[in-house]
Parts: sequence; C-alpha cells; structure tokens
Amino acid sequence: MIAPIAAAETRAKLPFYRHLYVQVLTAIAAGILLGHFYPQLGTSLQPLGDAFIKLVRMVIAPVIFLTVTTGIAGMSDLKKFGRVVGKAFIYFLTFSTLALIVGLIVSNVVQPGAGMHIDPATLDTKAVNNYAAQAHDASVVGFLMNIIPDTIVGAFAKGDILQVLFFSVVFGIALGAAGERGRPVTDFLQALTTPIFRMVALLMKFAPIGAFGAMAFTIGKYGIGTIANLAFLIGTFYATSLFFVLVVLGAVARYNGFSILALIRYIKEELLLVLGTSSSEAALPGLMNKMERAGCKRSVVGLVIPTGYSFNLDGTNIYMTLAALFIAQATDTPLALGDQILLLLVAMLSSKGAAGITGAGFITLAATLAVVPSVPIAGMALILGIDRFMSECRALTNFVGNAVATIVVARWENELDQTKFAAAMAGQLSEEIEAPALQAAE
Repeated sequence: MIAPIAAAETRAKLPFYRHLYVQVLTAIAAGILLGHFYPQLGTSLQPLGDAFIKLVRMVIAPVIFLTVTTGIAGMSDLKKFGRVVGKAFIYFLTFSTLALIVGLIVSNVVQPGAGMHIDPATLDTKAVNNYAAQAHDASVVGFLMNIIPDTIVGAFAKGDILQVLFFSVVFGIALGAAGERGRPVTDFLQALTTPIFRMVALLMKFAPIGAFGAMAFTIGKYGIGTIANLAFLIGTFYATSLFFVLVVLGAVARYNGFSILALIRYIKEELLLVLGTSSSEAALPGLMNKMERAGCKRSVVGLVIPTGYSFNLDGTNIYMTLAALFIAQATDTPLALGDQILLLLVAMLSSKGAAGITGAGFITLAATLAVVPSVPIAGMALILGIDRFMSECRALTNFVGNAVATIVVARWENELDQTKFAAAMAGQLSEEIEAPALQAAE
C-alpha cells in the first residue's frame, strides 16, 4: 500500500500547470486567439498539428500489435475471444444504428435547413468533387477486402488500423496455440510493451504544441466568422451529440454501474487532445492505456478499441443523417419516409470504416449521398466550410462511445477489475502514462 499512497501524495503536490489537460486547454485557447487575430500566421502553423498527429500515428501500429497479440496469446480459451468479438459487434451495431436514428429524428423535429431555399445548380461544387471521387472509390466489398493486408510489413508501413488489427489477431491466436514453445515470444512482446508505452508518454509531452498548431490553423484558415452563417446547424449537431453522450450513453453507463461524467473526467486529457487536433486517432494509444489501467482486461481493450475506431462511430453516424437531411431541407428536396429509411440503411454501411481521421466523416457523407440520389450531392458545398468545426464534435463523440463500449464489453465478460475501476472513476489513479506491464509489476 506504500506505492499507491506515495503516488497519491505526489499527484496532490503537482502544480496545476503541470497537468497535461491544463497545458492542452491553454494551448487550444492560445491557438484560437492567434488564429483569430493573426490568421496568416495561424494558417502557417499547420505543420505543428500535422507533425504531432504523425508522431502519434507512428506508435499506433506497435501499440495495437503488442496489446492485441499478448492479450489473445494469454487467453486460455479461444472461445472467449469469439465471445468478446461477438459481443463487441452486437454493441457496435446497436448503438451505431441508434445514433443514426437520433440524428434522423432531430433533423425532422428541428429542421435546421428549412427556409434557406437554395438552388443546388447555383452551388460551387469544385471543392466537393475531391471528396465525391474518394467516396466513389469506396465500396463495402472493397472495404472488407482491404482489411486483409497485402503483406505483413505493408500493414505496419501504411499504418492501417484494421490491417494491423487483423494480423495481430491471427498472430495472437497462433501464438496462443503454440503453447509453451511460444512462451519466449510472448514474454519478449510483453517486455517490449514497456518501452513502447514509455515512448507514448514521451510523445504526449508534445501534445500542447500539436493542439496549439492545429487550432491556430483551423481558426486562421476558416475564421470564427465562417461559423456564423451555419451556426444553427453546428449548434444542433453539438446539442444532439451532447444529448447522445449524456442521456443515451449515460443510461448505458448507469445500467452498467458507473457514471458517464466520471468516465469523461477520467479521460479528459485525451478528450482535450481530440478537441485540439480534431482527430480521435491522436488519443488512441492513451485511451488504450487508460482503459487497461482502469481495470479492463488487455485482451478486451486490444480488441474493442481498435475495432471500434472503424465500426463504432456514434458521432459520425449522427452527423451523416443530420447533415443529409439538412442538405435536403436547405435545397427544398422532399424526402418521403421510404427515402429516409433508405438513407439510414445506406449510412449504416457507408459509416463503417471511417476511421478517426479528420475529414473521414465528410467522405462517408459523400458516399451515402452518392447512393441516395434524392439528396443532391452538390449540397455538400453548403457545409464544407464548417466541416472542420463539426469534425471536432464527431471525434469527441466517437471517442467517448468507444470508451463506454470497452467498459461494457469488459463487464459483460467479467474481465473488469472492479477495484481498479472504482479507483479510476474516483480519480485516485496517477495521471502519468505507464506501461501496463510496469503497473502490473507494482
């Protein structure tokens, strides 16, 4: 009990400005001010945000590989692996569909695009064409085929989350089946976890710089004034997402014995990082580490979070139905109930695979509208200018949704350490990022 008490005392004496979330929040505010008053300078700082995201992406593949492989290899029963995957996908399908329905209902009730009376023929679609071309190349079969990497090295070289996850699952199963002969490899990978997570901790020191650069670029390029004309749509989307997180996911959390607000407090550093960079991918390693430290079994964390980044995108789903109906309302395009149901079904498929990368939600919206001819795809030009601001809310909602999913699936599988989890929700864990292996050793 000496180590935890010492850690608690150290945390209590830590000055407020040393906390990562304070540094990131300050950096975001500074970025907004710089971008607003010196837009040209703010736009030039884009490399700071891009460089930080590249730094984090550099370690995502190793983190996923080590977490998933060692987690599966340590399973004594591979049937358990099948149960975890099955329950995760049941959860993903249920709440992704619910998010689409919520967006659809809010669009019909609030009608944010009503009264604009815009003729689609008058819109400049040049900026949208690039997104439409990317959406045209996407298909369900192509997406599924792309999960299988051409080569092992290629999966890690491209940094494709699903390809790395696919290889990690297969290798973990093979390693577990090898028994004692595979033990040296398992021990080596578990030992390798320590320096990799230390590397993550080192990279997180640069998070305030990345958030500052990304926010300065966003405000400098698009301007705060860009939001004004379409503020009602942005406000509706943010309010709907907040409702989904606090009420829908809050009810799920309460049913499973924890508070959604306590969870948000626990992952506040990662949420602020997502807010600053508009990418949930930037906080993926930190989320995986925190979920494991909160008592979720490594095998569950390694499977649910990376998979959820492509299949459990609550914020993206809300955005797609809300934005699609906004375009229809703004262009006076009538949508019958059958058209809206078709839109929802298409969105259920097209939303899968939109990983936590800035702009992915806009591409999937283009893919959805391309299949539903009732809504003019040219109408996407209306929201292109504000998509960056909506991207932040999509990423935040997706992020919280995947954190909740991990805890729920771990609880379903009896793979949640209630003592650790209670301490995490009460804010009694150290804020430093530690390798899980070290934590276990302590």
